[in-house]
Amino acid sequence: MDNNRREISDGWVAITGGFVSAIGSGLPPAAKQVVDATDCLVTPGLVNTHHHLYQNLTRAFPPMTNAPLFGWLQTLYPLWRTLDEESANVSAWVGLAELALSGCTTSTDHLYVHPAGAGDLLSAEIAAARDIGVRFHPTRGSMSLSIKDGGLPPDDVVQDHDVILEESARAVSTHHDRSRGAMVRVALAPCSPFSVTKKLMIDSAELAEKLDVRLHTHFAENSEDDAFSLATFGCRPMDYLEEVGWCSDRTWLAHCVMPNHEEIQRLGAARIGVAHCPSSNLILSSGVAPVIDLIAAGVHVGIGVDGSSSADSASMWLEARQAMLLAKLRSGAGAGTARMALECATRGGAGCLGRIGEIGELSVGSVGDVAIWSLTGPAFAGAIADPIEAWLRCGPVSARDTIVHGKHVVRDHAIVSAKLESMLKSHAKLAHRMQQHATK
Repeated sequence: MDNNRREISDGWVAITGGFVSAIGSGLPPAAKQVVDATDCLVTPGLVNTHHHLYQNLTRAFPPMTNAPLFGWLQTLYPLWRTLDEESANVSAWVGLAELALSGCTTSTDHLYVHPAGAGDLLSAEIAAARDIGVRFHPTRGSMSLSIKDGGLPPDDVVQDHDVILEESARAVSTHHDRSRGAMVRVALAPCSPFSVTKKLMIDSAELAEKLDVRLHTHFAENSEDDAFSLATFGCRPMDYLEEVGWCSDRTWLAHCVMPNHEEIQRLGAARIGVAHCPSSNLILSSGVAPVIDLIAAGVHVGIGVDGSSSADSASMWLEARQAMLLAKLRSGAGAGTARMALECATRGGAGCLGRIGEIGELSVGSVGDVAIWSLTGPAFAGAIADPIEAWLRCGPVSARDTIVHGKHVVRDHAIVSAKLESMLKSHAKLAHRMQQHATK
């Protein structure tokens, strides 16, 4: 996934000080540590461009498993109002471990629920990412438009406009690392047009410009989203995005299921990024995003697993496979290929996060983030002609090894950290507490 999209047989990758120092084929150079990837496909680490990590505390919650977007949200808001620092930390740790098992080395997170008195949730999940060793792009999300103001969320999970801007600036000042190879970068992320005011969208864009950070929000997710925009703002979501100053190359959007042809061209001209979330879009019956058309227009299309209570599984491999299959369904059998999906899951994600040439590829100077995929066993018997197509068409597959900045997070299909079992026990307790709260 470098600029030339090289595919190297009998290859090797050398990592020094966390960065790729050399790439070649044949006899590798001497090294202090060697990882044998015989009979494997080696790819850049996968990049997850949209998630809500805390939602794995309400995974497959029965009352919402068959609800469309707006009803789904209204069912779950009362549970999520119990989120606190402990549950944010543990859910992030477990969610990032799950992602790492699927070959993910960089993940964003859209943390937009900040209940009154919950504490510093963003710092709690950043601590989890640092502990497990995954590269992290959390967003300081926000909601300011409650039910009484015509929005969807209840009053006690929204925040005051000025508080949101102050906390957003503080999060960037405290956590954002601008250095090459940074392990943590922060973006600003008002949740959606139906949960924040127009002024917050405008002021967040201005603050992001001032602080030189990225912007993220949900966009054109389904027909309800379109209808809300027309009824509330008198325009389609794309026109609203332009009105509030978000049509710039610092923006990446989640879902983008409903743009028309002319809007796709406008998104491409702005060099906007899109996080394609295929499983979530299917489960919530939102539709199939026009991924091939978006890519052709110049949009950076990445892959997002989305929240674990909409997609329910946080596997980047699964989402890449879904993206391949849905592209075939919408745009023709030849359009959806494994290489297309791999590019979205790596280089496309780097484009969304503003890090092309740094993450999502293997080239000299890029970060040493690598996923190793074993292509042996019954699932791959006979798949010898094309290892990349085999990787995504066969399976299911988890990463054998996931390496971040030159260090193993997953080795031989297992999380390296000794904390996994204790974190899972804590997670079970916290999930029970949150879900039980809904019955009180």
